[in-house]
Amino acid sequence: MRRAKTKRMAAAFAGAFCFAAMPTTTAYASGDVAGAVTSTWNTARSQIVSVVNNVVFPCLDVILAVLLFVKIGAMYMDYRKHGQIEWTPVAIIFACLIFTLTAPLYIWSIV
Repeated sequence: MRRAKTKRMAAAFAGAFCFAAMPTTTAYASGDVAGAVTSTWNTARSQIVSVVNNVVFPCLDVILAVLLFVKIGAMYMDYRKHGQIEWTPVAIIFACLIFTLTAPLYIWSIV
């Protein structure tokens, strides 16, 4: 019984020591780090641009369009109930939708 407990304690100590030692290992970079990042960006840029333009922005556009129509419907129901129209949320969502629709035209010249 005592031997099994000692083995478990040794295994727990060894595991804790390994996990504690992991963050202290030093990674040496040969050369310029900025150059490595720049070359990686230049290599992957076309793929990143393609994915963002063809996947990310259309998904955001659909989400914002659905949200806009839901908000317009809620605004109409609120108008029927209270007789007031609150334009601010609809205008903000519409502005965000226009931004995401036109972003692929100019965002890559900024980045």
